[in-house]
Amino acid sequence: MKKSIHTDEQAMFVKRLRKARMEAGLTQVEAAAKLGASQSWISKIELGELRVDAISLNRIAKLYGKPVSYFL
Repeated sequence: MKKSIHTDEQAMFVKRLRKARMEAGLTQVEAAAKLGASQSWISKIELGELRVDAISLNRIAKLYGKPVSYFL
């Protein structure tokens, strides 16, 4: 069994995260600043190297103007 961080579902999740950020008109630096995080944190999430917890996903979804369900 594949580790969950390397599944097709995870790949779709990170693709949607990046797309939503870009549709919101934000760079990684801008999104990170608004979330109180580092640009590298955003980058690692979008590369699928780091998982996102539920609270962070909710904050990201609000910032990007998407429902949480969009990412799942």
